[in-house]
Amino acid sequence: MLQRAQPRVENPRYGQLIIGPPGSGKTTYCNEAYKFYRELGRQVGVVNLDPGNENMSYEPVINVMELITVGDAMEHLKLGPNGALMHCAEYLEQHIDDWLLPALRKLSATHNYFLFDCPGQIELYTHHEAMAHVFERLEQERYSLVTVNLIDSHYCSEPSKFIATLLMALNTMLRMSLPHVNVLSKADLLRKHEAKLHFNVDYYTDVLDLKYLLEKLDDDPTMRKHRKLNEAICSMVEDYALVSFKLLDAFSTDSMLRLRNHIDKANGYVYKAGEEQTVNSLLACAVGAETEALRQQHDIEPYTQRQ
Repeated sequence: MLQRAQPRVENPRYGQLIIGPPGSGKTTYCNEAYKFYRELGRQVGVVNLDPGNENMSYEPVINVMELITVGDAMEHLKLGPNGALMHCAEYLEQHIDDWLLPALRKLSATHNYFLFDCPGQIELYTHHEAMAHVFERLEQERYSLVTVNLIDSHYCSEPSKFIATLLMALNTMLRMSLPHVNVLSKADLLRKHEAKLHFNVDYYTDVLDLKYLLEKLDDDPTMRKHRKLNEAICSMVEDYALVSFKLLDAFSTDSMLRLRNHIDKANGYVYKAGEEQTVNSLLACAVGAETEALRQQHDIEPYTQRQ
């Protein structure tokens, strides 16, 4: 998890930038997180920045589909789905000062915490510049942001997919240049495919010695011929030593509370007057004061032990 010191400002505003591949549970997380943070008393709102998100289970306070949609771009510009989504991201970037920021300012009296539901096309964060520029502009407006990168936990069951996930996560972390929390979503389903995991769950969350994962790749003749490439990718991930994951069951209050602690550290919310009332609880959240046994009990065992 990357962290960066944030300047102290009056009436601070906070945001989670929810990104991740299609199907990773971004919209579900936004819906459950909205209800969760409302229960905590935060002035929270969801901002939909996905121009192709037609199945929202929440009511957004700002909706980019009022500005542009993927369908409109495909129809009028004769683009395919991917090209249309990239065009929409560029269009949002061009209109951030005359559309998005004014809409956010109108909400300043009633909201100071935003969940930004972002598009799922991963190229927007690994290769394209538009979304990074949107995030940078929000930072310039003194929003304390954290990128929450949701990745489906079933990718742990296949070594090749997990290595690709590590590379994608590292690329995104470096390109976004923001405090960052990687999350293995749908962790409640880990029990169903735990038998397919080659190692314990904490091997994947802590991204331990990847040479053991390379050995598993050699069992696949197709992957064996790419061993040098796989070795180079794993070596780079280990050299940076930035990627780790938190487990999440979006429908579990305990799981959401654990993730909240990590996110609040990353975007600095923990240092404002909020839910953390005592000095001891503030320090515990700030420095992660917790034994390994407790961490295993709260972060790993709920997703692997049979009910």
